[in-house]
Amino acid sequence: MDTIKGKVGVAVDKHGDKIAGGIDKAAAAADKKTGGKHHDKIVKATGKAKDGLDRLDGKNDDIRDQRP
Repeated sequence: MDTIKGKVGVAVDKHGDKIAGGIDKAAAAADKKTGGKHHDKIVKATGKAKDGLDRLDGKNDDIRDQRP
């Protein structure tokens, strides 16, 4: 399990910006699809996803700064 976590951490460290961009695109698509009806919930979920992603690399420095 530690080996997998280490590999994921390396991947997030190298490609965190691209992953965060995907999260943002998915959030924008969901917001558009719902007509903004659930905007606050989508923003909150996006933030939590980015926080979780940021914790995967063990540095807590990459993803949070990109959050809108």
